[in-house]
Amino acid sequence: MLADEVDYVIGVDTHRDQHTLAVVVAPTGAVLAQTVVRASARGYAAAVRFAERHAPGGRAWAVEGAGHYGAGLTRYLTERGETVLEVGRQARSERRLRGKDDPLDAIRAARAGLAADTLTLPRSGQRQEALRVLLLARRSAVDVRRVALVQLRSVVVTAPEHLRDELRQLPTTQLIRRCSRFRRSHSRTTDELAIVLALRSLARRIEAATLSAQLGTA
Repeated sequence: MLADEVDYVIGVDTHRDQHTLAVVVAPTGAVLAQTVVRASARGYAAAVRFAERHAPGGRAWAVEGAGHYGAGLTRYLTERGETVLEVGRQARSERRLRGKDDPLDAIRAARAGLAADTLTLPRSGQRQEALRVLLLARRSAVDVRRVALVQLRSVVVTAPEHLRDELRQLPTTQLIRRCSRFRRSHSRTTDELAIVLALRSLARRIEAATLSAQLGTA
């Protein structure tokens, strides 16, 4: 157990703009000190100074959300030789019952680290972070493509009859290619021109999202 290896554990409840820290004494689980720091390089430096002041012996950090809001702090601490462990976030159902309390969550994180039989190291590192960002971008691109394709087919349904008859017979790939190549024409009515431009915009959005999704799997 971690409690047998260190003198202090610093629990961290992470959020987008700030993190709440709690120093817990390993042998007893008593809370020694608490503070709040900004989620920035200056805030991370303040967190280390806080730890050096209140946890000068052997210490470890138990960070909630080490791969999300706590990723920056985790990288900062790891680069400086600090021991950082990842602890799971409190279940949403339990949060609803107890209410949200950042100081208590930081203490809970520290005590969860102390009680853990198997220590989980944060999934950090440049490659891991790069993969996470690429997967996030790919999921976003897939969502954009799906929504735009539904919108494109909806516009085709409401298009003038001659245009609708031309487009609705095309397979998806050909439909996107055809719509992306539409050009302005003075021979079209105002309504037709508006529909053609909408189709072109949606088709090009689908093409861009398709390319982004493919890059995310390369």
